[in-house]
Order: sequence, then C-alpha cells, then structure tokens
Amino acid sequence: MEPANHSGKQGGAENEPRIRTSVLRAAFASRQGQTYVESKFHTAPIKIAKAFPLDGQLGVIVMDVSPGLLSGDSYELAWSAGQDSHVMITNQSYTKVHPSEPDAVSSMRQAFALEENAVVEHMPEPIMLYKDAAFRNETKVKLKEGAAWLQADVLCPGRSLRGERFDYRSYHNSLSVYYGTEEELIFTQRQRIEPAQQALSAPGCWDDMTHSATFYLFSDRVNGTHLEQLQETLDSFASPEGHRVIAGSSLTYRFGVAVSAVSTAAWPLQQLMKELWKTARKGLLDKPPLRLLQG
Repeated sequence: MEPANHSGKQGGAENEPRIRTSVLRAAFASRQGQTYVESKFHTAPIKIAKAFPLDGQLGVIVMDVSPGLLSGDSYELAWSAGQDSHVMITNQSYTKVHPSEPDAVSSMRQAFALEENAVVEHMPEPIMLYKDAAFRNETKVKLKEGAAWLQADVLCPGRSLRGERFDYRSYHNSLSVYYGTEEELIFTQRQRIEPAQQALSAPGCWDDMTHSATFYLFSDRVNGTHLEQLQETLDSFASPEGHRVIAGSSLTYRFGVAVSAVSTAAWPLQQLMKELWKTARKGLLDKPPLRLLQG
C-alpha cells in the first residue's frame, strides 16, 4: 500500500477510505533556567498557536484550525523535552471527532520524549466523540532519570445537549510509558469502548455514568506519599449537585500514580482534574498552581 498523502487520497483505489495525516513536532530546551522552543514543525490543520514563559517553565497552546478530526483524519504529534526543561501543553478547545465513514477511523498519536530532569504537564481539553465517530488515541511516553510527566484527560460520550450519549462507533485508547536508557516498559493500558457491542449501562460497568477522566503522574521520584496526597484530594472533593463524581487512585507497577473518575458531565471532572494537578505540582514539583486555564 502506498503511503498516505496530504491531499486526502490514499494509494489510488477510489473506494478506499481517505487518510489525511497532519503532523506537529516540537523540541524544547532550557537555558539559564527558562524553557524555550528549540525547534518546531507542523502541517495543517494543527499548529502551536502560542508559546509563552510561565515562571521558569513554558506554556504551549495547540490550535486546530479545522472543525476537528473528520473521517480518516490522522494527527501525529511528537514532543521532545530536553534536559531540565519544563513545559505545560494544552489546546484551545475540545478535541472534536466527527462521524466516520463505515470503514474509516480517525486517530491521534502522541509521543513524549523527556530527557533528564525534564517536566511535561499535558493538560488538554476534553475529547468529544460525535455520533458515528470512530477514534483511536495512542500515547507513548519515554522518561529519563529525574523526568516527570503529568496528564489529565476527560472523555465525553457525545454532544449531550443534542441527545448524543454513546452514539459513537468506537473509542480505542492506549498509553505506554517507558523509563531509562534501556526504555523499560513500566506502564501500559488499553481501553476499548464499542457502545453498540457492550452493555455500558450495566451495574459494575458505567451504570448511570456518562463521562470519564484519568489523571497520570509518572516519575522516578513518585512514591506512596504522592498517592496519599492525591487520594486526600479525591476524598475532599465535593461532587456538585446533580453530578455525582466517583473516583479512585492507585500506584502503578513502577514510578507512577493513576487516578480514574466518572461522572454525568464534563465540567465536574475538569474541576477534579485541576485539583489533582494542583496537588501533584505542589507535592512532586514544589510549585504553585498555574493560572493559565480558566476556572
């Protein structure tokens, strides 16, 4: 099969699903205590809209100038953080995944490579899966000694105000974390949701919940104290009226803490993710919360 091109056509067979690949690559470095963009490259429609200093670290906002991921679209993002660099990455709005053609899948693949003592805080806006969407989301993280990677994400079951709830076709999500020069695999998880094939509302599954979120913290500096701090945040978090939040946390096999949460709306989970982020910044990085995001 011929490689995909950027015109939206693959190979030459007219009946094959189109694949449109957009690329964003950026490398960050540290100089005199301030992180800066060392290099960057992008192809439409994704790009770095803005990068600006944030008290010794760098804030980066990613822009998607399209309506979102259309049928067959593929986004590939690669982030490289040099020694002692510190960057916070977010995006301007929800990642919107539009309906996919019967044999097509939209996808986003992200790779994070962190050198010694680098810090990356990846705090994107929620993912929104439209009716009939099929989406594959893959993330790979490589950590060197002293590096730290944080991520919070929220998944929406559709445009709830339009009555879309689990009307998407499929959602496949995976995360792999590697550590050290030997790139030891220290964490991996896979999630597959196919609403038409699964009894999501069954007891012990999603029950009456519709939205989910995860918070991850990985570093060779992570220990049980950080788990206790994050669990205390969960225990003290008050669910808003009408939107119960259920959450739990645990240490991973090596060097990590994972938090999972569910609710009936995105915004309570977003608020919880911000509280966990604030706790992790204080506990692991000894830094105050950032005020970049609203709320």
